[in-house]
Amino acid sequence: MRWALVKVSLAVTTMVVLAFAVPLGLVIKEMARDRAFSNAEREAAAVAPALSITTDRDQLERVVASAGSEAEMAVHIPASDGTGAVDIGRQRAARHDVATVRKLGRASTTEVPGGSTLLQPVAISSGEIAVVEVYVPESEVSNGVSTAWAVLAAVGVALIVGSVAVADRLGVRMVQPAQRLVEGAHELGEGKLGARVPEEGPKELRLAATAFNSMADQVVQLLANERELAADLSHRLRTPLTVLRLNAASLGDGPAAEQTRAAVAQLEREVDTIIRTAREAKPQTAAIGPGAGCDAAEVVRERMGFWSALAEDEGRKVRVAGVDRPVRVPVARADLAAALDALLGNVFRHTSEGTAFAVDVHNGEDAVIVLVSDAGSGIPDPEAAMARGRGSGSAGSTGLGLDIVRRLAESTGGDVRIGSSVLGGTEVRIWIQLDGRAPERRGHRVRRRRSGRLVSTFNRPRSLP
Repeated sequence: MRWALVKVSLAVTTMVVLAFAVPLGLVIKEMARDRAFSNAEREAAAVAPALSITTDRDQLERVVASAGSEAEMAVHIPASDGTGAVDIGRQRAARHDVATVRKLGRASTTEVPGGSTLLQPVAISSGEIAVVEVYVPESEVSNGVSTAWAVLAAVGVALIVGSVAVADRLGVRMVQPAQRLVEGAHELGEGKLGARVPEEGPKELRLAATAFNSMADQVVQLLANERELAADLSHRLRTPLTVLRLNAASLGDGPAAEQTRAAVAQLEREVDTIIRTAREAKPQTAAIGPGAGCDAAEVVRERMGFWSALAEDEGRKVRVAGVDRPVRVPVARADLAAALDALLGNVFRHTSEGTAFAVDVHNGEDAVIVLVSDAGSGIPDPEAAMARGRGSGSAGSTGLGLDIVRRLAESTGGDVRIGSSVLGGTEVRIWIQLDGRAPERRGHRVRRRRSGRLVSTFNRPRSLP
């Protein structure tokens, strides 16, 4: 489109310049010719009064010399009353041309080698007609014409270059919004749901950008609804299954108890398969739109309120820290709740009754760290556990919970680490980056608070208190 506009502007401007420059150049040439012959007429008129008074050769030569150069002017006086014809100056015009002018009695121009001549008839005292011949060289006829044409050509070229430059800038203003619209469509097609197009450029492109952004917002909203549905499925099925599994473990021995536990395990595996399939069907990248996110402290309080009831039944001590004030994180509420349920479910599933656990939230300037700790036996091989979380699978654990947590952290530019907690068991650290940059890690560790709150043995950002 840009080059098409440039070509159209070039063609139109060239035609306009030619339409005006060519006639103007011809007019300038004609004006120069008229100027040259007007000067010749003035010179011829300067000799006419003297011819009407006298035909003396000496006097006429002085008049011719004062009126113009002898080489440029000639006077032809016919013979009369016994006097011979008098010719003063160099004659360039043919004799029959001179005779024709004398006969017709009006001025005329004729072409001669090197230029033109003006033949001006003048009546003399004897009643005869003398002819004044003024030579006009070709250089005088075209004087200034070349310069004028050069100026016209320069102006025409400048107009063409200027119009092409303006058309190119206008083309850029039209093409760039269109290119951004195409790039935004490609990004949206690749799963980058945060792709938006600036609403700028011509009216039609602004309307197209507005429609695209509206469509992208609708797509994000639809996918968010699906994510809410998947999170709701996780809440509705995984959590009751954990409780059912724990209750089945307390049934004791016997065929019915074993069958119940086997059925619960089979149901849990089927639910894991369903949830894993639902999560793998989602796009790999799901952008959080402007203003999205949630209060991590509120989500932690809500989910701990749910799990505390089950912890009380099993005699587990629960501790929560860092949730006394709002902590905004750039993740969806349902995603954070699903990640917490997955980790707390793992605590109940893989530790014995009476094992204490805790959740601690650290709020920094550029990152938020959520720590889930327990006093169990710990994880012998954290790297293998994280590998299961990436879908490799292993006996006794599907790794689905860690996969949910890992996706949540990596969507913000953060990560997940598994280590040892101050309670003696496992500590899972969720690093949620607030600005989307790769987390900056320092070499020091978080020191224990005197207030008794749980702290992390992992590295933390320097902005954390």
